[in-house]
Amino acid sequence: MSHQSELIASDIDAYLAQHERKELLRFLTCGSVDDGKSTLIGRLFFDAKLIYEDTLKTLEQDSASVGTTGGDFDPALFTDGLKAEREQGITIDVAYRYFSTAKRKFIIADTPGHEQYTRNMATGASTCDLAIILVDARHGVVEQTKRHSFIVSLLGIKHVMVAVNKMDLVDYSQDVFDQICSDYKGFAERLNIPDLHFIPISALLGDNIVDASKKMPWYHGTTLMSFLDAVYIGSDRNLEDFRFPVQYVNRPHLDFRGFCGTIASGIVRRGDEIIVLPSRQKSRIKSIETFDGQRDEAFTPESVTLTLEDEVDASRGDMIVRPGNVPRLEQKFDAMIVWMDEEALVPGKPYIFKHTAKNVTGTVNTLRYRVDVNTLHRQDTPTLSMNEIGRCAVSLNEPICFDRYKRNRNTGSFIIIDRLRNVTLGAGMILDRVTGDQQAAHWDDEPQSATLHTEISNVSMEEREARFGQLPVTILITGLAGSGKTTTAYALERRLFDMGRAATVLDGQNMRRGISKGLGFSSDERSENLRRSAEVAKCVNEAGLICVAAFLAPSDDVRKRAGEVVGKDRFLVVHLSAPLEVCRERDTDGHYKMADAGEISRLPGVSAPYDVPTDADLVLPTHELPVDQCVDRIIELLEQRKVIG
Repeated sequence: MSHQSELIASDIDAYLAQHERKELLRFLTCGSVDDGKSTLIGRLFFDAKLIYEDTLKTLEQDSASVGTTGGDFDPALFTDGLKAEREQGITIDVAYRYFSTAKRKFIIADTPGHEQYTRNMATGASTCDLAIILVDARHGVVEQTKRHSFIVSLLGIKHVMVAVNKMDLVDYSQDVFDQICSDYKGFAERLNIPDLHFIPISALLGDNIVDASKKMPWYHGTTLMSFLDAVYIGSDRNLEDFRFPVQYVNRPHLDFRGFCGTIASGIVRRGDEIIVLPSRQKSRIKSIETFDGQRDEAFTPESVTLTLEDEVDASRGDMIVRPGNVPRLEQKFDAMIVWMDEEALVPGKPYIFKHTAKNVTGTVNTLRYRVDVNTLHRQDTPTLSMNEIGRCAVSLNEPICFDRYKRNRNTGSFIIIDRLRNVTLGAGMILDRVTGDQQAAHWDDEPQSATLHTEISNVSMEEREARFGQLPVTILITGLAGSGKTTTAYALERRLFDMGRAATVLDGQNMRRGISKGLGFSSDERSENLRRSAEVAKCVNEAGLICVAAFLAPSDDVRKRAGEVVGKDRFLVVHLSAPLEVCRERDTDGHYKMADAGEISRLPGVSAPYDVPTDADLVLPTHELPVDQCVDRIIELLEQRKVIG
């Protein structure tokens, strides 16, 4: 299979030109320890006849002396080359292997499964287009499977193949395979993995690796090699945003001054107007120089030298972009950080942040939360230990040019370096452009003036209750997008109005078109949106009206704080419990499709957590009950609580 082409025998120059034009796919194997990652790669190379004869002979000898297969050929030894790896039968460092087929060139990163070496896995995954996550059919989805899946999602890898390995040890059971697929899908619903596939394999015996297995007639999908050859990655590159970090200024003589670097994203053409950041000097592309001569255009990830029509001052660390499409130029931002050092992250300690070609000193100001990789819930923590992942607020001593990581992996990532030891401590992925510091929730803020005081109405609450014949309450209707919040809220308002009650709806989307139109969808901004809405609901209640609030409100803590603003004695929570798959089917606005495609970065239930209310006053399965019956049950609740008589 390797280098299949008739040209290799007849016209070597034409073959090499054809080989150079092949698309490159980078992928990694990951998963828990001893799930068979190294064995998979060794079997892939062996069955595809990609191992040279002298290497194969050596592997056969090593299999007899240090192998783990009872003297038979041990494919894992092909990548586990370190002495410690062979002694322990595990992968410690990232091992890279290269091969090609008639269609593609491949670079494989065989990453370790031990939690101790999670940092090595994150390093190997950082440049990959696809991830093969192995699961031992005997053990199913375990903690390290979840940790690696979360890191894969965090690093923006869109294509994931879950390979359920060691099917031979469970008698090639379809039930076992189906159960593992179901368990993994349940966990992955909260991750951003838009292209997810499953395949049952036996890496040791070669089932479904290169050739289809006859031992699993119930599986009708592709083999692993066929999948690698066919998976479409052409749309993964960002060709819209031209970003060119300057790595080196080439000045060989007085008549030439070029800016060397790798195009991080986008396309550049001769004659394009550009702007240099941070100086904001404008010019045009005079020429695009490469090793093979001048080009009319170049695109990511090519390395080129750009010359400009004007004498523009630019140096290493600056960025060349288009005037109408510029990245963010800021000193402060929020990022997800994977910590890789035994010495824990210390908020406030100065570090070096390497972003593209620029080194900047700065600190992690605030550690907002740590992510529990099993539940994906946030946990308060004063620091990050080795292999832990958390959201941090970063403050640099000078601005950098960046995009959010999910839009541009090259300009949205950075590494943290120790100033004294010069070792890499962590890797960061920059979140949405509007940071938590710029758009924070203001629950605990004090008024800006000490002279402000509360005015008291001349109409008492008792008079309002007597006038309207009701107790003023706020009914928070919460649930996933598509669960029916807005539909239920307006149906309830109609029913109350027909009953002669005074009620109004406060809808989350309407709030975002008015009072909260400057807010995004980060956790802090969602919190601020609900805080503002709670203040409005409080005013509505103080006017004697019933407020029906329809909000996604994914955080349990934020819902409780909203209840404190309104008043716990007049705050009711109604949870619409429609499952995620039903909500997806009902999605008329396309939110879930946009979240799957990475266009919405934090959609609760998909790429962000949704805390199911554990103390809701009423739970309505809107996938089972029609709207009228849901309204009936809310009316019954209001009557029980003596809100209405």
